Amino acid sequence: MDTLDAGKGAGIMTGLAAGQPGTREAGWQALGLLYHNFFTGLILSVASRAGHDLVGEWTYNLFRRQHTEKFLSSFEKLGLTGLPDAVAAARYHYLANRIGGVDVEYVEESDTKAWVRFPHPRWVYMGTAICGVPDSVEDGFVKGWYGHNGVSLGNPRLGFVCTSRDTHAEYGYAGYFMEYDHDLAADERARYAPGEVMPPFDAAKAPGLDGAIWTPDRLNKARRNYAMEYIRNGLFELTEMIGEAQTRELGEITARLIGRQFYPILRETLGHDTADTSLEAFGRFMADMAAAHDDTMEWRVQSGQLEISQQGWRLVRGLSDVPPTIFDSWNGFWEGCLNVHDRFRTLQTIEKPNGVDGRIVWHIK
Repeated sequence: MDTLDAGKGAGIMTGLAAGQPGTREAGWQALGLLYHNFFTGLILSVASRAGHDLVGEWTYNLFRRQHTEKFLSSFEKLGLTGLPDAVAAARYHYLANRIGGVDVEYVEESDTKAWVRFPHPRWVYMGTAICGVPDSVEDGFVKGWYGHNGVSLGNPRLGFVCTSRDTHAEYGYAGYFMEYDHDLAADERARYAPGEVMPPFDAAKAPGLDGAIWTPDRLNKARRNYAMEYIRNGLFELTEMIGEAQTRELGEITARLIGRQFYPILRETLGHDTADTSLEAFGRFMADMAAAHDDTMEWRVQSGQLEISQQGWRLVRGLSDVPPTIFDSWNGFWEGCLNVHDRFRTLQTIEKPNGVDGRIVWHIK
């Protein structure tokens, strides 16, 4: 990476203010907030601008991809190996979501029936967003993820029954994994049975995480990564479905809006002075956000212009072929944040990354 010259008004940042207590955690919290709300916003953008059928298909593809990547690979780390399939499936969803910072409950009725419940307020639908989510979204993740557990485990008798829909103002999103005494047809692997009520949750009887593996530092990083993965994979799947032009349109407008809406909260989370509208303040903000990704950033202010150079782009880690739409959408965050910081300045992208280890250069005039 080329080093930017340091001088008066210049800042060099390669990490979050080393030595200041809580700054690493603050950065991870800020990133989690940003990506979490971008995912919620993208659901609403696709539903409102491209249609309910498309958002349902997209949600199905996204959750099937997430399931394929994450489900079986995490069994040993979560202590699920050797458990009955219904119990293992339910415990996976309980433990994995707790790692991600999601409020979730678990009840084990027997070796062949185990419940999970996500109470309100729902993590995935921030605030009033839950009022605008169509049923096709929930259908997508119920069938794309929950209904595929038996297939992944090689058990054709294992299915999922959804007993409560959170968007219907029932008792959250809830249901149970059930192992039947017969093989299930494809359309029986996930079904709805409204009216069945999950037994009361007792946290003392619920499974726990191995503290030797899931240290506080690892949990904080996992919560940062949780929402990032939905965005990375979501934009990839959307590009596969509708092409680069429409994905760019949906991704950019969503990211720009989320950047505008959440910039003050991000700065507060990082502990920055929200009244400071200088170029140096924006450079510090960008550097802290880069460091929270574990990317390296250098910046300087010279002749009334902020120049930023970032090495690494953690968001696309794990993708071998990165569609340009992912960067263009992601870049909308910083355009939106800058608009709130100082609406008379513009962000120019001088160099785009060519992958996870790529270099990004911005100029702000």
